[in-house]
Amino acid sequence: MKLILLGAPGAGKGTQAEVICNALNIPAISTGNIIREALRLGTEMGLKAKSFMDAGQLVPDDVVIGIIKERLAKDDCANGFILDGFPRTIPQAEALDAMGIIIDKVIDIEVPDEKIAARMSGRRVCKDCGASYHLEYKTPESEGVCDACSGELVQRKDDAPETVLDRLAVYHEQTEPLKEFYSKKGILRIVEGQEEIADTSALTLKALED
Repeated sequence: MKLILLGAPGAGKGTQAEVICNALNIPAISTGNIIREALRLGTEMGLKAKSFMDAGQLVPDDVVIGIIKERLAKDDCANGFILDGFPRTIPQAEALDAMGIIIDKVIDIEVPDEKIAARMSGRRVCKDCGASYHLEYKTPESEGVCDACSGELVQRKDDAPETVLDRLAVYHEQTEPLKEFYSKKGILRIVEGQEEIADTSALTLKALED
């Protein structure tokens, strides 16, 4: 099964990608991860991406698409895959179509902006070991101190409220139109994000059967 996962930053796509990956035994392909892998391996597209990144520029669509194409050609994608973080825009979705890749379903994880902002702004990570906590859902034994290594817990810049709101605005402008794009194809399935991750996962797996 060939799948795309949509959802705003902080909607929990990564967790649901892992759930689907385990259930269907297909690889979850994150754009960020495969760009880093292409850089590490020094592929032609990876070297192109590096030239833009070294210049402090965004990697252009044609290079990202080239890296995706390289990844999808690998043997482990023969029985399907989950794309997480691609496509992000209508032109990227059209490029995927132009590659001749037929997507079976697009799962959109829906979580209200205010809940995402509360989730992300409450996250804290250990400066030393990287362990993750949350002010509401996963509190450390001692405030501001990591249970594992006693390191200082800090808020990542990406999780600051103003940054979260900026990222959500970009998502709504650039990525949300993909819902209509795939709805017209009849392959969009909406999953309402729940308070409990397990409940969201159950709905995600059910959406694959519809």
